[in-house]
Parts: sequence; structure tokens; C-alpha cells
Amino acid sequence: MVNNQSINKTINCIIITVSDTRTIETDKSGQLIKQYIEEAGHSVINHQIVKDEMDEISEMINESLADERASVILMTGGTGISQRDVTIEVVERKFEKKLPGFGEVFRMLSYTEDIGSAAMMSRAVAGVKGRQAIFAMPGSSGAVKLAMEKLILPELHHLVMELTKD
Repeated sequence: MVNNQSINKTINCIIITVSDTRTIETDKSGQLIKQYIEEAGHSVINHQIVKDEMDEISEMINESLADERASVILMTGGTGISQRDVTIEVVERKFEKKLPGFGEVFRMLSYTEDIGSAAMMSRAVAGVKGRQAIFAMPGSSGAVKLAMEKLILPELHHLVMELTKD
């Protein structure tokens, strides 16, 4: 049973955008994540852009995991299949537990609601490290909208409640 105190709790999030070309000002997907988080009554405590380089992505994830204020790390970009797309290879190494349902349902929804058979190229993933959740979404604003509206926001309180109980 979920108590009202956990339902109304503000959740602190970190946004990491993986891109060689975007800045905070041109990061449409990162700004969209921020908008969704804030409109839901939660807080973005950091928003960073990191290059499509394994070491830089790993370092930014480690810094985010070290921030004890953060419950959720929301990543966008670098999830495709090109040679430069290495987000998934880095982020999956950080997981203690995978949440395979996130990627599975994301691809199913992408297929049926948006992009059809191209959904098979999506490598969206989620997992847990300690008491923090990490979501890695594709870089398109359509993918972010789908993930945030249909998957992440509806379960955010429940997810954090499960991660923080003993």
C-alpha cells in the first residue's frame, strides 16, 4: 500500500543529454524532460550535456550516482546503432538490476503508436544502481514524449518508493 506522503514527495532528477552538437540552449529533448519533470511537481537538480564518448558518459553517470540528492537519472541520446552511439554500452555496466520492461514496452509503444518497424533499432534501457534509477531514452523529442508520458511519469513515485524502502 502506498501512503500519501510518498505520493506527494518531490523527486530529484538529473538530466544527461548525450550529444556531440547540442548545448543546453539547443537541447530540445533535455528541455522537454525538464518541462515534464517540473510540471509533475518534481525537481531537476542538474542538467548536463556530454559528448558521445564512453569515458565522458561514464564519468557523468558516476558523478550523478554520487549525488545523494538524486533519485532518478534521465538520459537522452546516443542510444541508436551508429558507431558513435555508445550510451547503452556505458549505462548497462552501471546497473545492479535491469528493468527490461522499460525497453520492451517502449519499443512496443513506439511500434504501435509512432514509428512502426524502425522501433526494432531502439535500444532504450532502464535499470537501478543502489537507490537510484537510470533511464536511457533515444534523443528525439518524440521518443522523450512517449517515454515520459506513457512510462516514466506514471510510475515515478512507485519506482522511487520501491528503491527507498528497506
